[in-house]
Amino acid sequence: MLKTVFSGAVYGVDAYMVEIEVNAGHGDPAIVIVGLPDAAVKESKDRVYTAIVNSGFRPGIGRTTINLAPADIKKEGPSFDLPIAVGMIAATGANGEASMLNEIAMTGELALSGEVRRVKGVLPITLCARKRGIRGIIVPADNAAEAAVVDGIDVYPVRTLRQAIDFVSGELHQKPYKIDVNDFYESHRDYEHDFSDVKGQEQAKRAMEVAVAGGHNMLMIGSPGTGKTMLAKRIVSILPEMPLEEALEATKIHSIAGVLKARQALIVKRAFRAPHHTISDAGLLGGGAHPVPGEVSLAHRGVLFLDELPEFHRNVLEVMRQPLEDGDVTISRAAGTVTFPCQFMLVAAMNPCKCGYFGDRKRECRCSQREIQNYRNKISGPLLDRIDIHVEVPSIEYRELSSLEKGEPSSVVRARVVQCRKIQSARFKNRKNIHCNSGMSSKDLQKYCLLKGDAQGLLRTAMADLHFSARAYDRILKVARTMADLDACEEIKSEHIAEAIQYRTLDRDLWR
Repeated sequence: MLKTVFSGAVYGVDAYMVEIEVNAGHGDPAIVIVGLPDAAVKESKDRVYTAIVNSGFRPGIGRTTINLAPADIKKEGPSFDLPIAVGMIAATGANGEASMLNEIAMTGELALSGEVRRVKGVLPITLCARKRGIRGIIVPADNAAEAAVVDGIDVYPVRTLRQAIDFVSGELHQKPYKIDVNDFYESHRDYEHDFSDVKGQEQAKRAMEVAVAGGHNMLMIGSPGTGKTMLAKRIVSILPEMPLEEALEATKIHSIAGVLKARQALIVKRAFRAPHHTISDAGLLGGGAHPVPGEVSLAHRGVLFLDELPEFHRNVLEVMRQPLEDGDVTISRAAGTVTFPCQFMLVAAMNPCKCGYFGDRKRECRCSQREIQNYRNKISGPLLDRIDIHVEVPSIEYRELSSLEKGEPSSVVRARVVQCRKIQSARFKNRKNIHCNSGMSSKDLQKYCLLKGDAQGLLRTAMADLHFSARAYDRILKVARTMADLDACEEIKSEHIAEAIQYRTLDRDLWR
């Protein structure tokens, strides 16, 4: 008897439908899987056979052929265990007609006991099933919340193979699993870290507000212990809240990478990823024989924090240039090419020199001028081209540390950021690829950053006296435009230019 069960597989950040055809026929007892299965799929026949027996069913006694269509795409992972087992039982006719097989899809890994375990990529598979017009999907119980955020398709969580068989044969009546997305947002939107906890560092906090408001990448420079990492952890708390569309994008990536927590429905808070400086380029961008998202994609719509920036391998930093520019990363392998989105805000931190105390008011630097310059040169010019704001983070005085006064809370700062983003959205409403001031081209700078009077004179003087490059000129204009938007000013004023000039530390001759 021939039976077909619908499932899905992930390719990049999307999924495609897989038809699992199971034929139980005569011949020597054997289970054969065709359709370009990888090692994990080939091994599934032993897991599935044992799970079927331990669930109280009798597998076919003849030759069972299992075809995974389309047959020209390699199938990987254990997520086909459940549909293969259901197809094998249905093909023997051991539990009725299983009339629901044509209306539902399913995915899940099987334990030898028949328990259904959670798998990766359930959200994109559910979205694909809905697109194909499938009425419902059977998923592991731990993946139910993740699948239930998709409207227009019924989600049926199962814990055992027996439960899945009873459901498709009509012996078990089960209501679809539902989740209230709005309630989930309300209960998970609070951030652990808040700006009100930060003592002092007003200039750094102001720079962070400007960076978030305009979507600018940012580099903090300061001695060890000045609070650079503490500040970075709080930057996500002032980012605008994620709309449902962006939350689904981020959740899909986390689901595919297998880092989504059990029973977690959505990623509703902006991601904050902080990889160690020993990370490889594949770990940062993504890769592998079957490409999976890297840290830049896991930070999609959030923040990627690189602490001790000069300690990262040079080749690792260089491969970030294209993702920072394009907002996506393409990985090519012999089996094909996949593209992962990676629109993130880069926040980096570094010491001013190798020993960490160049310019410190309390401790003396032990580095020579050459060592200081060599340390700085570990960061290439093309990477610095993509960082708009460089801010110095000085040591904190005792009176600031001991003060009981609370700083401005993140919610107040975020309200100003949101208002500034609305101004930019209106400005670029007819542009597809630009949403913030950081994405402006040279033509946009001429249109939206026209300077007059004192502002123009101040920038002219700074360019001559501080030896700024054309690169720094563009960055100053973009940052000044964001400051003007924060002040709800149509015109960029001289105070905006003056503050933007302060955020070009690595372009100023301060290292000698």
